Amino acid sequence: MAGPQCCENPPALSSSSGHGSILELGGLKTYVSGSSNSKHAILLISDVYGYEAPNLRKLADKVAAGGYYVVVPDFLYGDPYNPENKEKPIQVWIQSHGTDKGFEDAKQVIAALKDKGISPIGAAGFCWGGKVVVELAKSDNIQSAVLLHPSFVSVDDIKEVKAPIAILGGEIDQLSPPELVKQFEEILSSKPEVDRFVKIYPGVSHGWTVRYNVEDKKAVQSAEEAHQDMLDWFTKHVK
Repeated sequence: MAGPQCCENPPALSSSSGHGSILELGGLKTYVSGSSNSKHAILLISDVYGYEAPNLRKLADKVAAGGYYVVVPDFLYGDPYNPENKEKPIQVWIQSHGTDKGFEDAKQVIAALKDKGISPIGAAGFCWGGKVVVELAKSDNIQSAVLLHPSFVSVDDIKEVKAPIAILGGEIDQLSPPELVKQFEEILSSKPEVDRFVKIYPGVSHGWTVRYNVEDKKAVQSAEEAHQDMLDWFTKHVK
């Protein structure tokens, strides 16, 4: 499932990007943005390129401006996927960066936030991070979930979701194609107790919400539309 589209348009990583700061949370180096006095947190879980992606940090700052304490942990332990490293193609890299470990780490981050008196908590996952977030959404770990062009998420995962969930898919996403996203929607529609929002964005491919070219007006517009839908979902459920 980690096909070529999974890794297209790699970002130029920058440890100094964003207006936030780096601290340790739940044992992980974490980019944080917004006031820790906020009692509402949003956890952003990256794609395979990790927490130093400038577009991801820019989004964290944007969410923080809405009054949230936003945390973007380094679930990849300083070893994001590097397409230049021919020794470690994505199929090899993914073996030592499983989403199951990401899920266990995410629970530690959530526990650390709750220890600080910060709750409710929403979580959004991009590509690789989408699988981690769907696992969190199966219990009361989080109060709201958003999956943006998720990878590895199955129909069976969606059947177990308990938290309100938004699924944002791309029309030309090969990892979560519209047919699969529509199946997710059908399952959720049979679970009236779970609030849902499902949308397929026209003309965009996998990774479009974080791996867009900032010079491309249309790409920026599509990404910003999805960012706004994500924010609206958190406004509705993380309160």
